[in-house]
Amino acid sequence: MHTHPSMNTASLFETESLRKRRNRMRRILDALHTRFPAPECALLHENPFQLLVATILSAQCTDERVNMVTPALFSRYPDAVAMAAAPVEDIADIIRSTGFFQNKSRNIQSCGAALLERHGGEVPRTMEELTALPGVGRKTANVVLGNAFGVPGFPVDTHVRRIANLLQLTDSDNPEVIEQHLCAITPEEEWTDASHLFILHGRATCIARRPRCAECPIRPHCPSAP
Repeated sequence: MHTHPSMNTASLFETESLRKRRNRMRRILDALHTRFPAPECALLHENPFQLLVATILSAQCTDERVNMVTPALFSRYPDAVAMAAAPVEDIADIIRSTGFFQNKSRNIQSCGAALLERHGGEVPRTMEELTALPGVGRKTANVVLGNAFGVPGFPVDTHVRRIANLLQLTDSDNPEVIEQHLCAITPEEEWTDASHLFILHGRATCIARRPRCAECPIRPHCPSAP
C-alpha cells in the first residue's frame, strides 16, 4: 500500500540533496517518456481561446467529459466576442454535465468579456494577465501558456499533486509550493511535458485507488512503492 511521506519519520524530500533529486527526476522523466513518447494536452482545442475555456471547465471534471461538451459550446460561441454576449443560462445548459456549471458558466462569460475589454478579444501570454481573468488560476494559466504559446509552465492538477507526493519530490499539498519544488528539479523547457507525463502516468498506472505498482515504469525511483 502507498504511504504518504508524513507517515515516515523522515521523508526522502527532507533528506535528499537537490542534486540527487534532480537526477532522480531525470530518470523518472526518461522512464515516463519511454512509456508515453508523445505527451500532449488531452483537452481538445483549436486555438488559445478554446484551450482557456476548456481548462476552466476541467476543474473538478475529467478531460473526457469536457471534450464531450466543448464542440457544442464552441460551435455556438467560437470566440471571446460571442462568449461575452452569450446568455449565462445558455452556457450553463451546454456545460451542465461538467459539474459546478453555474459558477463555470458565469466565469466563462465574464472571461470572454474581460478578454474583450482588456486584450482586444485575444488571450494574453503572461501569467499575470491570465490569472487576472475570471475563473483563471495558476494551473489554468500554466496549461494555456505551455500548450497554446510554448511558454514553459508546470500545471499542478490532482494527478501531479498526488504523484509528486508519492515520489517525495515535494512535501506539500499546496499546488503553488509543489509547482516551485518541481520546477526547481526539472529543466525549464520540459515543464509542460513533465506535467503531461505525470498526468498520463496517474491515469494509466498510478491510479489513486488501485495503483498498479507491479507494472510501474518508475517503481525503482519511487520511495512509496511496496
